[in-house]
Amino acid sequence: MPSSKIQIVKPPALRPGDAIGIVAPASNLKQLDLEAGRNALQRAGYRPIYLDSILDRDIYFAGSVERRVAELAEMFARDDVRAVLCARGGYGANYLLGKINVDAIKAQPKIFIGYSDLTCLITRFTDAGLVTFHGPMAAKDWAHDGGVSLESWQLALTQSAPWDVPLNSEATGLVAGEADGVLYGGCLSILVASLGTPYAIQTAGKILFLEDIAAKPYQIDRMLMQLKLGGYLSDIRGIVFGEMLDCRQSVDQDYTLKDVIMRIVADLGVPVALGIKSGHVSSGNLTLPFGVRAKLSVGGGQVSLRILESAVTF
Repeated sequence: MPSSKIQIVKPPALRPGDAIGIVAPASNLKQLDLEAGRNALQRAGYRPIYLDSILDRDIYFAGSVERRVAELAEMFARDDVRAVLCARGGYGANYLLGKINVDAIKAQPKIFIGYSDLTCLITRFTDAGLVTFHGPMAAKDWAHDGGVSLESWQLALTQSAPWDVPLNSEATGLVAGEADGVLYGGCLSILVASLGTPYAIQTAGKILFLEDIAAKPYQIDRMLMQLKLGGYLSDIRGIVFGEMLDCRQSVDQDYTLKDVIMRIVADLGVPVALGIKSGHVSSGNLTLPFGVRAKLSVGGGQVSLRILESAVTF
Protein backbone atom coordinates (compact mmCIF):
# COMPACT_ATOMS: atom_id res chain seq x y z
CA MET A 1 0.00 0.00 0.00
CA PRO A 2 1.18 3.58 -0.66
CA SER A 3 2.61 5.64 2.16
CA SER A 4 0.25 8.14 3.73
CA LYS A 5 3.18 10.57 3.61
CA ILE A 6 3.09 10.91 -0.18
CA GLN A 7 2.68 14.58 -1.00
CA ILE A 8 -0.24 15.34 -3.30
CA VAL A 9 0.71 17.79 -6.05
CA LYS A 10 -1.89 19.69 -8.09
CA PRO A 11 -0.99 21.21 -11.46
CA PRO A 12 -1.54 24.89 -12.29
CA ALA A 13 -4.98 25.73 -13.70
CA LEU A 14 -5.55 26.02 -17.44
CA ARG A 15 -6.09 29.54 -18.76
CA PRO A 16 -7.40 30.94 -22.05
CA GLY A 17 -4.61 31.06 -24.60
CA ASP A 18 -2.45 28.49 -22.85
CA ALA A 19 -0.36 26.04 -24.84
CA ILE A 20 -1.50 22.41 -24.70
CA GLY A 21 1.12 19.84 -25.62
CA ILE A 22 -0.36 16.89 -27.52
CA VAL A 23 1.44 13.57 -27.00
CA ALA A 24 1.05 10.04 -28.34
CA PRO A 25 2.30 7.57 -25.73
CA ALA A 26 0.43 4.57 -27.17
CA SER A 27 -0.87 3.76 -30.68
CA ASN A 28 -0.04 5.55 -33.93
CA LEU A 29 -2.25 8.35 -35.23
CA LYS A 30 -4.05 9.41 -38.37
CA GLN A 31 -2.93 12.87 -39.41
CA LEU A 32 -6.48 14.00 -40.27
CA ASP A 33 -7.72 13.11 -36.76
CA LEU A 34 -4.80 14.95 -35.18
CA GLU A 35 -5.45 18.05 -37.28
CA ALA A 36 -9.18 17.96 -36.52
CA GLY A 37 -8.46 17.83 -32.79
CA ARG A 38 -5.88 20.60 -33.07
CA ASN A 39 -8.37 22.83 -34.89
CA ALA A 40 -11.05 22.21 -32.27
CA LEU A 41 -8.65 23.09 -29.46
CA GLN A 42 -7.74 26.29 -31.29
CA ARG A 43 -11.42 27.20 -31.60
CA ALA A 44 -11.77 26.61 -27.87
CA GLY A 45 -9.11 29.27 -27.27
CA TYR A 46 -5.95 27.21 -26.71
CA ARG A 47 -2.60 26.86 -28.50
CA PRO A 48 -2.13 23.16 -29.28
CA ILE A 49 1.43 22.12 -30.09
CA TYR A 50 3.06 18.79 -30.88
CA LEU A 51 6.33 17.38 -32.14
CA ASP A 52 6.75 16.43 -35.80
CA SER A 53 7.63 12.91 -34.63
CA ILE A 54 4.14 12.37 -33.22
CA LEU A 55 3.14 10.79 -36.54
CA ASP A 56 5.95 8.21 -36.39
CA ARG A 57 4.90 4.59 -36.58
CA ASP A 58 6.47 1.41 -35.22
CA ILE A 59 4.16 -1.53 -35.98
CA TYR A 60 1.02 -0.29 -34.16
CA PHE A 61 2.80 2.14 -31.83
CA ALA A 62 3.30 5.90 -32.23
CA GLY A 63 6.98 5.41 -32.85
CA SER A 64 9.61 3.82 -30.67
CA VAL A 65 9.50 3.60 -26.90
CA GLU A 66 12.40 6.04 -26.77
CA ARG A 67 10.51 8.57 -28.89
CA ARG A 68 7.38 8.33 -26.76
CA VAL A 69 9.29 8.61 -23.47
CA ALA A 70 11.26 11.62 -24.75
CA GLU A 71 8.09 13.30 -26.05
CA LEU A 72 6.34 12.97 -22.70
CA ALA A 73 9.38 14.21 -20.80
CA GLU A 74 9.79 17.21 -23.11
CA MET A 75 6.18 18.32 -22.80
CA PHE A 76 6.33 18.16 -19.01
CA ALA A 77 9.64 20.04 -18.98
CA ARG A 78 8.71 22.86 -21.36
CA ASP A 79 7.89 26.16 -19.66
CA ASP A 80 5.53 27.16 -22.48
CA VAL A 81 3.26 24.10 -22.04
CA ARG A 82 0.48 24.27 -19.46
CA ALA A 83 -1.26 20.94 -20.11
CA VAL A 84 -0.28 17.59 -21.63
CA LEU A 85 -3.12 16.05 -23.62
CA CYS A 86 -2.96 12.54 -25.02
CA ALA A 87 -3.88 12.18 -28.69
CA ARG A 88 -5.41 8.70 -28.47
CA GLY A 89 -5.19 5.40 -26.65
CA GLY A 90 -5.00 2.06 -28.41
CA TYR A 91 -2.11 0.11 -26.95
CA GLY A 92 1.47 0.66 -25.85
CA ALA A 93 1.60 3.07 -22.92
CA ASN A 94 2.62 0.19 -20.62
CA TYR A 95 6.01 0.11 -22.36
CA LEU A 96 6.73 3.52 -20.81
CA LEU A 97 6.04 2.59 -17.17
CA GLY A 98 9.56 1.49 -16.27
CA LYS A 99 11.26 4.21 -18.31
CA ILE A 100 9.55 7.49 -17.39
CA ASN A 101 10.99 9.67 -14.64
CA VAL A 102 7.93 10.15 -12.44
CA ASP A 103 9.85 12.26 -9.90
CA ALA A 104 10.81 14.73 -12.63
CA ILE A 105 7.23 14.84 -13.90
CA LYS A 106 5.89 15.45 -10.42
CA ALA A 107 8.47 18.19 -9.88
CA GLN A 108 7.10 19.99 -12.97
CA PRO A 109 3.38 19.33 -12.56
CA LYS A 110 1.15 19.81 -15.58
CA ILE A 111 -2.43 18.91 -16.29
CA PHE A 112 -2.30 15.39 -17.79
CA ILE A 113 -5.41 14.12 -19.61
CA GLY A 114 -6.28 10.83 -21.26
CA TYR A 115 -8.19 7.56 -20.94
CA SER A 116 -8.32 4.03 -22.34
CA ASP A 117 -4.76 2.66 -22.64
CA LEU A 118 -3.47 5.81 -20.94
CA THR A 119 -5.08 4.56 -17.74
CA CYS A 120 -1.76 2.95 -16.82
CA LEU A 121 0.01 6.31 -16.95
CA ILE A 122 -2.83 8.07 -15.14
CA THR A 123 -2.76 5.61 -12.24
CA ARG A 124 1.05 5.62 -12.19
CA PHE A 125 1.11 9.40 -11.83
CA THR A 126 -1.81 9.48 -9.39
CA ASP A 127 -0.24 6.82 -7.17
CA ALA A 128 2.93 8.93 -7.09
CA GLY A 129 0.89 11.90 -5.83
CA LEU A 130 0.14 13.92 -8.99
CA VAL A 131 -3.50 14.85 -9.60
CA THR A 132 -4.49 13.69 -13.11
CA PHE A 133 -7.53 13.89 -15.37
CA HIS A 134 -9.63 11.22 -17.07
CA GLY A 135 -11.18 12.83 -20.11
CA PRO A 136 -11.31 13.75 -23.79
CA MET A 137 -8.31 13.19 -26.06
CA ALA A 138 -7.09 15.30 -28.95
CA ALA A 139 -7.41 12.96 -31.94
CA LYS A 140 -10.53 11.25 -30.61
CA ASP A 141 -13.15 13.31 -28.76
CA TRP A 142 -11.83 16.76 -29.68
CA ALA A 143 -11.75 15.66 -33.32
CA HIS A 144 -15.53 15.15 -33.45
CA ASP A 145 -18.48 17.49 -32.96
CA GLY A 146 -20.10 16.95 -29.57
CA GLY A 147 -17.28 14.74 -28.37
CA VAL A 148 -16.33 16.87 -25.37
CA SER A 149 -18.26 18.07 -22.33
CA LEU A 150 -16.87 21.60 -22.32
CA GLU A 151 -18.65 22.34 -19.03
CA SER A 152 -16.83 19.60 -17.14
CA TRP A 153 -13.54 20.46 -18.90
CA GLN A 154 -13.79 24.01 -17.55
CA LEU A 155 -14.90 22.92 -14.09
CA ALA A 156 -12.14 20.35 -13.72
CA LEU A 157 -9.29 22.44 -15.12
CA THR A 158 -10.18 25.98 -14.02
CA GLN A 159 -12.46 25.76 -10.95
CA SER A 160 -11.17 26.75 -7.50
CA ALA A 161 -14.29 25.76 -5.52
CA PRO A 162 -16.09 22.42 -5.04
CA TRP A 163 -18.28 21.50 -8.01
CA ASP A 164 -20.82 18.95 -9.16
CA VAL A 165 -19.96 16.75 -12.12
CA PRO A 166 -22.61 17.50 -14.78
CA LEU A 167 -24.01 14.01 -15.13
CA ASN A 168 -26.03 12.84 -18.11
CA SER A 169 -29.62 11.65 -17.83
CA GLU A 170 -28.53 8.03 -18.35
CA ALA A 171 -26.64 8.01 -15.03
CA THR A 172 -28.49 5.74 -12.62
CA GLY A 173 -28.04 4.41 -9.13
CA LEU A 174 -27.53 0.70 -8.52
CA VAL A 175 -26.79 0.60 -4.78
CA ALA A 176 -27.95 3.43 -2.53
CA GLY A 177 -25.67 5.24 -0.10
CA GLU A 178 -23.24 8.10 0.37
CA ALA A 179 -19.48 7.99 0.41
CA ASP A 180 -16.49 10.32 0.56
CA GLY A 181 -13.20 9.24 -0.93
CA VAL A 182 -10.49 9.98 -3.45
CA LEU A 183 -11.68 9.60 -7.04
CA TYR A 184 -9.52 7.11 -8.95
CA GLY A 185 -9.64 4.53 -11.72
CA GLY A 186 -10.01 4.37 -15.49
CA CYS A 187 -10.43 1.66 -18.10
CA LEU A 188 -11.30 -1.61 -16.37
CA SER A 189 -9.24 -3.77 -18.73
CA ILE A 190 -6.12 -1.70 -18.12
CA LEU A 191 -6.65 -1.54 -14.36
CA VAL A 192 -6.89 -5.32 -14.16
CA ALA A 193 -3.82 -5.68 -16.39
CA SER A 194 -1.79 -3.84 -13.73
CA LEU A 195 -2.32 -6.56 -11.13
CA GLY A 196 0.75 -8.61 -10.35
CA THR A 197 3.09 -5.89 -11.61
CA PRO A 198 5.05 -3.21 -9.69
CA TYR A 199 2.42 -0.75 -10.96
CA ALA A 200 -0.64 -2.47 -9.50
CA ILE A 201 -3.49 -0.09 -8.73
CA GLN A 202 -3.97 1.25 -5.21
CA THR A 203 -7.68 1.25 -4.42
CA ALA A 204 -8.01 1.58 -0.63
CA GLY A 205 -10.05 4.61 0.38
CA LYS A 206 -11.03 5.35 -3.21
CA ILE A 207 -14.25 6.03 -5.05
CA LEU A 208 -13.44 3.76 -7.95
CA PHE A 209 -14.36 4.85 -11.48
CA LEU A 210 -14.55 1.93 -13.92
CA GLU A 211 -15.31 2.05 -17.64
CA ASP A 212 -14.65 0.04 -20.78
CA ILE A 213 -15.78 -0.49 -24.36
CA ALA A 214 -16.96 -3.55 -26.29
CA ALA A 215 -16.19 -5.93 -23.44
CA LYS A 216 -18.76 -8.71 -23.26
CA PRO A 217 -20.67 -9.03 -19.98
CA TYR A 218 -18.89 -12.24 -19.00
CA GLN A 219 -15.58 -10.43 -19.52
CA ILE A 220 -16.75 -7.58 -17.28
CA ASP A 221 -17.80 -10.24 -14.76
CA ARG A 222 -14.38 -11.90 -14.91
CA MET A 223 -12.48 -8.65 -14.44
CA LEU A 224 -14.65 -7.49 -11.55
CA MET A 225 -14.28 -10.88 -9.91
CA GLN A 226 -10.51 -10.68 -10.29
CA LEU A 227 -10.55 -7.32 -8.48
CA LYS A 228 -12.82 -8.75 -5.80
CA LEU A 229 -10.86 -11.96 -5.26
CA GLY A 230 -7.63 -9.97 -5.16
CA GLY A 231 -8.94 -7.76 -2.36
CA TYR A 232 -8.99 -4.62 -4.49
CA LEU A 233 -12.66 -3.96 -3.70
CA SER A 234 -12.35 -4.60 0.04
CA ASP A 235 -11.53 -1.08 1.19
CA ILE A 236 -13.11 1.10 -1.48
CA ARG A 237 -15.69 3.78 -0.62
CA GLY A 238 -17.87 3.52 -3.72
CA ILE A 239 -17.98 2.55 -7.40
CA VAL A 240 -18.92 4.68 -10.40
CA PHE A 241 -19.24 2.82 -13.70
CA GLY A 242 -18.94 4.60 -17.02
CA GLU A 243 -21.26 4.38 -20.01
CA MET A 244 -19.86 0.89 -20.77
CA LEU A 245 -20.34 1.48 -24.46
CA ASP A 246 -21.24 -1.62 -26.48
CA CYS A 247 -20.60 -3.93 -23.52
CA ARG A 248 -23.09 -6.63 -24.47
CA GLN A 249 -23.08 -10.21 -25.69
CA SER A 250 -25.81 -9.81 -28.29
CA VAL A 251 -28.79 -7.60 -29.04
CA ASP A 252 -31.22 -10.27 -27.80
CA GLN A 253 -29.45 -11.32 -24.58
CA ASP A 254 -31.95 -12.03 -21.78
CA TYR A 255 -29.99 -10.22 -19.05
CA THR A 256 -28.56 -6.74 -18.60
CA LEU A 257 -25.11 -5.48 -17.76
CA LYS A 258 -26.65 -4.16 -14.56
CA ASP A 259 -27.58 -7.76 -13.62
CA VAL A 260 -23.99 -8.86 -14.17
CA ILE A 261 -22.50 -5.99 -12.18
CA MET A 262 -24.87 -6.38 -9.27
CA ARG A 263 -23.98 -10.07 -8.80
CA ILE A 264 -20.48 -8.92 -7.83
CA VAL A 265 -20.81 -5.52 -6.16
CA ALA A 266 -24.18 -5.66 -4.38
CA ASP A 267 -22.68 -7.11 -1.18
CA LEU A 268 -19.77 -4.65 -0.88
CA GLY A 269 -21.74 -2.24 1.28
CA VAL A 270 -20.82 0.82 -0.79
CA PRO A 271 -22.85 3.06 -3.13
CA VAL A 272 -22.69 2.10 -6.80
CA ALA A 273 -23.70 4.10 -9.87
CA LEU A 274 -23.74 3.33 -13.60
CA GLY A 275 -23.68 5.44 -16.74
CA ILE A 276 -21.27 8.33 -16.08
CA LYS A 277 -19.95 9.36 -19.49
CA SER A 278 -16.18 9.66 -19.19
CA GLY A 279 -13.71 7.76 -21.32
CA HIS A 280 -15.17 5.53 -24.03
CA VAL A 281 -18.48 7.30 -24.59
CA SER A 282 -20.99 7.99 -27.34
CA SER A 283 -20.70 11.78 -26.88
CA GLY A 284 -19.97 14.52 -24.36
CA ASN A 285 -16.85 13.06 -22.73
CA LEU A 286 -16.64 14.24 -19.12
CA THR A 287 -13.36 15.38 -17.57
CA LEU A 288 -12.92 13.78 -14.14
CA PRO A 289 -10.09 14.71 -11.75
CA PHE A 290 -8.32 11.74 -10.16
CA GLY A 291 -6.46 12.05 -6.87
CA VAL A 292 -8.85 14.55 -5.25
CA ARG A 293 -11.64 14.03 -2.74
CA ALA A 294 -15.16 13.48 -4.02
CA LYS A 295 -18.59 12.62 -2.64
CA LEU A 296 -20.81 10.03 -4.29
CA SER A 297 -24.53 10.09 -3.41
CA VAL A 298 -26.93 7.44 -4.71
CA GLY A 299 -30.58 7.23 -3.76
CA GLY A 300 -33.95 6.68 -5.38
CA GLY A 301 -32.25 5.91 -8.67
CA GLN A 302 -30.61 9.34 -8.61
CA VAL A 303 -26.87 9.97 -8.67
CA SER A 304 -24.68 12.92 -7.79
CA LEU A 305 -20.90 13.13 -7.85
CA ARG A 306 -19.44 16.21 -6.18
CA ILE A 307 -15.76 17.13 -6.37
CA LEU A 308 -14.93 18.42 -2.90
CA GLU A 309 -11.70 20.28 -3.68
CA SER A 310 -10.04 22.03 -6.55
CA ALA A 311 -7.91 19.76 -8.73
CA VAL A 312 -5.64 22.62 -9.82
CA THR A 313 -3.72 25.49 -8.25
CA PHE A 314 -4.00 29.21 -8.96
